[in-house]
Amino acid sequence: MSNTWTNCEGLTRRDGLKLGLGGLIGGGLSGALSAQARASENSGSRRRNAQADACILVWMDGGPSHYETFDPKPDAPVEIRGTYQPIATQTPGIQFAEPMQKMAAISDDLAIVRSIRHDQGNHGAGNHYMMTGAPPRIPVGCGAFVSFHPSLGSVVSKEIGAPHGIPAYFSLPRMSRSGGPNFLGSKYAPFVVPDNPNNSGFRVRDVTIPTGLTDGRFSSRQQIRQRIDTMMRFNDASVADPTLAVDEFYQQSLQIISSKEAQAAFDIHQESDEVRDAYGRNPFGQQALLARRLVGAGVPFVTLYSGGWDHHVDIFNALDKKLPPFEATVAALISDLKKQGMLERTLVVVLGEFGRTPKINERGGRDHWSNAMSVVFAGGQTPGGQVIGATDRQGYAAVERVLSPENFVSTIYEKLGIDPGQMMYTGEGRPTHLVSDATPITELMS
Repeated sequence: MSNTWTNCEGLTRRDGLKLGLGGLIGGGLSGALSAQARASENSGSRRRNAQADACILVWMDGGPSHYETFDPKPDAPVEIRGTYQPIATQTPGIQFAEPMQKMAAISDDLAIVRSIRHDQGNHGAGNHYMMTGAPPRIPVGCGAFVSFHPSLGSVVSKEIGAPHGIPAYFSLPRMSRSGGPNFLGSKYAPFVVPDNPNNSGFRVRDVTIPTGLTDGRFSSRQQIRQRIDTMMRFNDASVADPTLAVDEFYQQSLQIISSKEAQAAFDIHQESDEVRDAYGRNPFGQQALLARRLVGAGVPFVTLYSGGWDHHVDIFNALDKKLPPFEATVAALISDLKKQGMLERTLVVVLGEFGRTPKINERGGRDHWSNAMSVVFAGGQTPGGQVIGATDRQGYAAVERVLSPENFVSTIYEKLGIDPGQMMYTGEGRPTHLVSDATPITELMS
């Protein structure tokens, strides 16, 4: 499966690189490890009553339909309700849409929020709002890759840190549009693993010694570098000597290359065939399994990116193919975390940037719709078997317990023990609220 998903304006991942994301996406391990360098200093310093140690954010890029997933409307006219029937779930009184068979079977572990709404109805703006909790400062194009505020993953990277030698923030298999660090700096950008874990020869770039370079030669090159690199260093932090960071990240790269623990975290081939089959023998399924292994190794934030949810045309034929393997993988992830005894301390969140229009268009699809969407929470001591809020009878808008992206983002921070109301400071020293409305969704807190 290709990772070059396009949105409704036809932009691809390659276009994102042209817009300046290459330094974040392609920076390699040395750049990504800078997150751990600073974050380790702050680890736990501002955490309070954490209900979870890690978060796996499953991002459905393009905007999944709430009608065809977690908010079916069986009493609406056919041009609104679509072709899928509602199905009963494990939880009495809660229904999902017909394709969500595996998720319905574990609904007692899920909390479905049906009432988040906002006013950013294009991909660039909606993505930014949901990924950061801050609306864009200026109007942005539909396919834009923009950053006006640090993303969830970058903030978690800074506030929590990660085990020695492993980056704190991963994004598989690519970075979402607004998943970067903004003023926190590139040291808190995600480490991207673009390769397919479903391949028999899967390996993570920068994590193994290059083929043909023996341990002895590798050690010799380290010694040569140490001998010839006698450049003067300015150690005062206020000078911000970039060579200090280069030295530090170079040493960290050497540490992870020689770390048995890091190698083990990435070695998905240690998993049994039974477990790998349960996740799905496809790129997304094996990326989800890798995400479980990463949080098991102590990584506090992983974005699991799934593209191709922008169904303006022929939505039902597309979802017939796309939804069953997707929801089976997400259900397998949650069930496996529970079996491993990890779900209690691992928060899993599933969402996109918005929902889809109530009326099916003339091309058999649904268009962008930010007045209604469904978001799934599981784990991290989240009370399961519940629905929070509601849309109206035909799904046009959230009308009961209406919530905002700020509430959504604040919930994740609170779950991880991070104060969403804290002040942060840009590189120029300008103060800014982490979240302008730091009110979490109380029904999701234990």
